[in-house]
Parts: sequence; C-alpha cells; structure tokens
Amino acid sequence: MSNYKIYPNVKIGENAEIGEFCIIGVPPRGAAEGEYETIIGDNAVIRSHTVIYAGNKIGHGFQTGHGVSIREHNTIGSDVSIGTHSIIEHHIEIGDSVRIHSNVFIPEFTTLGKGCWIGPNAVFTNALHPLCPKVKECIKGATVKENAIIGANVTVLPDLIIGRGSFIGAGSLLTKDTKAGCVYAGSPAKEIMQTKDITCRYDLIDNPYFPGENNE
Repeated sequence: MSNYKIYPNVKIGENAEIGEFCIIGVPPRGAAEGEYETIIGDNAVIRSHTVIYAGNKIGHGFQTGHGVSIREHNTIGSDVSIGTHSIIEHHIEIGDSVRIHSNVFIPEFTTLGKGCWIGPNAVFTNALHPLCPKVKECIKGATVKENAIIGANVTVLPDLIIGRGSFIGAGSLLTKDTKAGCVYAGSPAKEIMQTKDITCRYDLIDNPYFPGENNE
C-alpha cells in the first residue's frame, strides 16, 4: 500500500518515482477535488513530503527535493529541478531546464526563463507595499530571462526584469532591472562587470559562464 496521496484528475507520466507522504493534486481553496487537471510528465522524481496543488502543468524530467510546496496553476517546463524546502506560489511560469536550489521562495506572477539558475535561500518578492489596501491590484513578480544566475541569499524586489545571462552575486539586494550579460553585486546591487570578463580562478576554462555565447 502506498503512503502518498494522489487526488482525482491527476495525470503522471511513465517511470515516476514518488516518495513517502507526498500529496499531489490538492484542490486550492474554494475548488472541488478533481476540478482542475494536474499533469506531470515522464521520469518525474518527487521526493518525500512534497505537496503539489491542482492545476499545475509540468513537463518531463521533473525533480523535487524533500518538503517542496508547489501551489496551483503553474506552468513548469521539462527538466526542472526544485530543491528541498523551496516554495513555489501560484500562477508562475518556469521554463525548461531551470534549477531552483533549496529554501527558495518564488511568489505568484513570477517568470523564470529557460536555463536560469536560482541559488539557495534566494527570495523573490511581488508586493511593493504589502499593507496597502490596493496591494492585490499591483502584485507583480520578477521576470528572469534565459540563463540568468541568481546567487545564494539574493533578495529580488517586485516587478524587475533580470536580463538574459546576467549574474547576481550572492547576498545582493536587487532593486533595479539588470542588463543582459552583466554581473551585479551589493546592497543595493550595482553593475560591476560583464559575464564575458569573468575568469576561472583555477584556470580550468577561459570563461565559466556561457562560453561562446553572445549575451547582448
């Protein structure tokens, strides 16, 4: 007998591994069981204590760490990994091959582009003035473009655009949009160089990030 729960109207592809005490297809508040279809592609690895709400559309090769929470109505591409104890709120778009590390918070209306990398303990926000009576009318998450890197412990303010292939250094506070292919660091984060100028301290490769790509 399995010790996980799958609600009605959940479709999981072939070769899935589902850990102990997972719950898949939880109806959001006000919805009936099975009201929203939940789809997870082939070769999923869903580790113990993960909770996935109804209405998610998830591609092939999906993986979670332990204790991941994924709210309703998200679109998640193929080969996406979400680390232990990370929280994915609702109405989020996540592109193919995105890596989200452990203890990350992604709020609603955030977009994560293909191939971007979110370091551990990164926090995204979506409300400029949380106690304002009009707050729900202007909630906007960040848009992270393809192949951008968000370092560990970065905080990202609402409604920002993080440029393609840009790099946000660990511990930074991001308060403004970033340009493609540039490195930002500090609190508040400021542009300090271009990713094409980063070198490997161990001389293993000329450029560790996006070698041979044009990030403009």
